[in-house]
Amino acid sequence: MSTVLRTTWPLLLGILLLMVGNGMQGTLLGIRGKIEGIHTEQMSVVMASYFGGFLLGSRTVPGMIQKVGHVRVFAALGSVISSLLILYAVAPDWRIWSLERLMIGFCFSGVYITAESWLNASATNETRGQALSAYMIVQMLGIIGAQLLMNTADPAGYLLFVIPSVLVSFAFLPILLSTQPAPQFATIQRMSFATLFRVSPLGCIGIFLMGGVFSAIFGMASVWGSAKGLSVGQISAFVAAIYVGGLVLQYPIGWLSDHSDRRMIVLGLAVLGFAACGITLAVKPGIWGLLATAAIIGGVANPVYSLLLAYTNDFLEAKDMAAASAGLLFINGVGAMTGPLITGKLMSMMGPDGFWAYIGALLLLLALYAGWRRTRRPTPAQDQNFAVIAPSATPIAVEAALETAGSDDPARPAG
Repeated sequence: MSTVLRTTWPLLLGILLLMVGNGMQGTLLGIRGKIEGIHTEQMSVVMASYFGGFLLGSRTVPGMIQKVGHVRVFAALGSVISSLLILYAVAPDWRIWSLERLMIGFCFSGVYITAESWLNASATNETRGQALSAYMIVQMLGIIGAQLLMNTADPAGYLLFVIPSVLVSFAFLPILLSTQPAPQFATIQRMSFATLFRVSPLGCIGIFLMGGVFSAIFGMASVWGSAKGLSVGQISAFVAAIYVGGLVLQYPIGWLSDHSDRRMIVLGLAVLGFAACGITLAVKPGIWGLLATAAIIGGVANPVYSLLLAYTNDFLEAKDMAAASAGLLFINGVGAMTGPLITGKLMSMMGPDGFWAYIGALLLLLALYAGWRRTRRPTPAQDQNFAVIAPSATPIAVEAALETAGSDDPARPAG
């Protein structure tokens, strides 16, 4: 690991600062929207726009990189992000915020693609797994650290918009000044959605549902906290608890995944998440109970995403895994766009409880579908090891993670 940190620290430091900036803007907008009197449904459009932009970026930025190169794309997108983060405070209007979030989602998608391809190229076959693990840990630590910074100034002021802008600007220095040469970029081949669904119906449906869960968590947690009347400190602690849960449970669940039927683990985690949402709705716990629920939901959402990718790849030849994963990431993005919109509608109808009702409903659907799929075909040979993959990862990181997790005897297709 020391070798990995020595060779990739500029990239990891840059990603850490980027995630702090991204984590701050998501939480801050939810709180500031309440202060500005923006309706919950309008804020749901703002939050959904990020995922729309992210999905658009994942489809178009690779072509931009091939035309003008990593460095130019990276610098251009970074400057746009830094500018937009400040402009939020200039015009607190939900329509303008939606456009800005769309652009920021597009830019962050491109930045992640560029950074992840650089990281992948800088690692050797022996160190790639460690580099990707460090990358995922740094991502989560960045968002957790962002919540601490949320308590350094008044969200009704200007400073909390300046801090992420400055951090994002600094984030590009270690990356752009790195001596590591820009890698050659190759576009990942696509697999048709019909073929992908035939390979793994559970993978497709599950990834779609988890896209909605993840976007509700990442996009609407601060909106929910503001509607609930929580303080800034409580909201930031709630968001941080989600990612702490994901960070802590990702690896033990990954170990279990390589020794058990993945569908049973998906089912069990979905039931656990559904139960946590149901208890929260019924009991109306205080802040400590809410933090526990947040940690459980985060601990469910992140590993289930990785489990579904690994489960789908159990039915594929090694040469088809990258194309299938790119398709699953697109399905995840479509699900993510719907998450904040439906959550906002439910919160308008039910109040803050709509947040838990939506997440719980999706997890219940996943549990029921996973249980039904277990009756449709036998457990596949699990030759594809579990790979730790964040729901916000781009196809570049997913492909590298799958290469690292893959075995010499790739999984055979299902009959």
